[in-house]
Amino acid sequence: MAMHRLTQSRVDALKPRGSVYDVRDTEIKGFGVRVLTSGRKRYFLHSQTDGRRVWQTIGDGEVFTFDEARKEARRILTSGHEGDEPPRDIVPDPLFETVADEVLDRYRRNWKPSTLKVNRYYLKNQILPWFGGRPIRSITHLDVQRWFASLHVKPVAADRSAPVLSVIMRQAEVYGYRPEGSNPCTGIKRYRRQGRERFLTHDEMRRLSRALDRHGEHHPLHASIVRLLLHTGCRRSEILMLRWSEYREGRLYLSDSKTGPRTVWLSSAARLILDNLPRIGPWAFPRECGSHHLSRTSLNRFWQSIRIEAGIKDVCLHDLRHSYASVALAHGETILTIGRLLGHNDPATTLKYTHLADATVHEAAEALVPVLGGEG
Repeated sequence: MAMHRLTQSRVDALKPRGSVYDVRDTEIKGFGVRVLTSGRKRYFLHSQTDGRRVWQTIGDGEVFTFDEARKEARRILTSGHEGDEPPRDIVPDPLFETVADEVLDRYRRNWKPSTLKVNRYYLKNQILPWFGGRPIRSITHLDVQRWFASLHVKPVAADRSAPVLSVIMRQAEVYGYRPEGSNPCTGIKRYRRQGRERFLTHDEMRRLSRALDRHGEHHPLHASIVRLLLHTGCRRSEILMLRWSEYREGRLYLSDSKTGPRTVWLSSAARLILDNLPRIGPWAFPRECGSHHLSRTSLNRFWQSIRIEAGIKDVCLHDLRHSYASVALAHGETILTIGRLLGHNDPATTLKYTHLADATVHEAAEALVPVLGGEG
């Protein structure tokens, strides 16, 4: 953190950077100015009272002159009594819920509507009950650790809530409500949970295919969706909401997948499924009225009956995506290639499939025995 003998002209000369930064005054300890990425400036005072570190925002640089802000800083420091009323012009530190609302409102463009809805749910039910009513600056790493530990009986909720809290704290720094580099969520590790992934065996795939054949005549669109999920590894929403305009040149050009626009390379089997569908309206899988795509409820109802008939009651539709990845890995595709097939932005997301290669590696090791002259 830079330190200078601050003056009005020096403050005026400070320019915004890629991140928020502070410049402290060398004359008044703890007094300084914060420069936001927008170029706005806020005067602050960082002091200590009865062993407690207190961060106060004195005022906005567009409202306070440097001399006025310095005068207020001296007034706070010389009051010397914890019970004294703060100067009336000092802006109080905002509460957590106030900043959280601002972050979700301003940051929403970075999330899909469904993601925003889920994040608001976790904010309301898991985060606000613990942090609501507290000044955003007062929340420490220890506070976050205790909150996260309190959710140990709900590990899924904890793991879903922690990134939401981290975004709020990170953006609070960007907006100037917390010191730079003070995110209290840093270093919080997620709960380790037993892997949920379910992969279809070859026999289960055959039983599923036969069940789809039996129901294909009466529910052709539903059966085709399930087959495409199995042959592409796509997410349910990517196929359910597929438009004909996104299918061309033997590929799917998805404009709005979970990770943004992406291209899905189709096998001959996947292309055949699509080519055999009637083209009525913009949707590949329309409702009877044709004005919208098939509903998720309708697809889920179909899947419930199909999986019971195929003897795979514990398999959900998303497991077809896992099965696609497991087959690709078993046939020698690399983790990088599988990540591209599944549309993963982060290679680490694909690494959860590496344990499926253990059997293949063991077979390869055994195959080397006769070549190397060992006892087979």
